[in-house]
Amino acid sequence: MKVCVLPALSDNYMYLVVDEKTQEAAIVDPVEPEKVVDAVKKEGVKLTTVLTTHHHWDHAGGNEELAGLVKGLTVCGGDDRIGALNKKVGHDDKLKVGNLDVKCLFTPCHTSGHICYLVHGEPSAVFTGDTLFVAGCGKFFEGRPPEMYKALVEILGILPKDTLVYCGHEYTENNLKYAVHVEPGNPDVYKAIEWAKSKRHANEPTVPSTIGDELKFNPFMRVQEESVKRYAGKSDPIDVMGHIRRDKDKFRAKR
Repeated sequence: MKVCVLPALSDNYMYLVVDEKTQEAAIVDPVEPEKVVDAVKKEGVKLTTVLTTHHHWDHAGGNEELAGLVKGLTVCGGDDRIGALNKKVGHDDKLKVGNLDVKCLFTPCHTSGHICYLVHGEPSAVFTGDTLFVAGCGKFFEGRPPEMYKALVEILGILPKDTLVYCGHEYTENNLKYAVHVEPGNPDVYKAIEWAKSKRHANEPTVPSTIGDELKFNPFMRVQEESVKRYAGKSDPIDVMGHIRRDKDKFRAKR
């Protein structure tokens, strides 16, 4: 498996996922179709599949145009609001991109139809859209804390720790500012801050992270930890999830 990171709009990421054996490829959230077509030509691959994480314009807004540019695409997603959708998927559904095995993970909360895509490999990679960010998670636009708890802790959090995490936006530095606010005594957060600063200073993306990394410094995946519970003043991890999401929504980091 080869993953090409394609920056889009102001802070979005699209991902071209290539099966190197068959040279078939999928694109995750192709909001800038012409950039996708250029990448497909550059890599010399055959684009067969669109993996849409959710219906928001900055993720699914290029689907119809891309389907017009590249005929015969299988456009996957978990929400009828997704443009050009012709293969609706749900939790544990399985797909193939060339020889690559793709598993669909239903993670509603940011939107009610959000899907993450787990592509099996050595290591595997998960494309998390706006459910899981590096050091953060998406806003709860259409869901509630129990849903995000299930998504982050019970679904994504149990994946192998070396699973690569490719998220939908470059929000890492701001997310880490909140993470250190929640856990000022967590050395892994400070290591992550230095790493993120160096990547951004070099104008490089902070993806991929790994599930193991996120379990060390992402407060939304650490709601069972005593340090995060203390910050929230809550004992139930789901209550902690709700508290820190509301808190993050109004958080403004000091420069």
